[in-house]
Amino acid sequence: MATKALDQVSDRVPGDDFQTLEEKVYRTIELCKAARQAQSAAERDAQRLRQQLEEREEQLDALRKESVQLKKEREEIRGRVEKMLEQIDAIAEDRAAS
Repeated sequence: MATKALDQVSDRVPGDDFQTLEEKVYRTIELCKAARQAQSAAERDAQRLRQQLEEREEQLDALRKESVQLKKEREEIRGRVEKMLEQIDAIAEDRAAS
């Protein structure tokens, strides 16, 4: 069947024109292969970048939680230090008054 079609095309198209057409078809096939490979590579890169983004978002979330926790601890320690300073000031005033 393909041979018959090829014979029909050969009858209609001169040899040089047919060879030129054949070369164009092969170049088109190669371009399609290259485009598929490029698309596949781009899809892999996109998937890898999505994964990296997800990991970075998880890290950012963990860092935000840690930052909030550290701020709470800092405020708690600040309050305790202020309380100790008030007690030291009270002791110093008692000594000064005696």
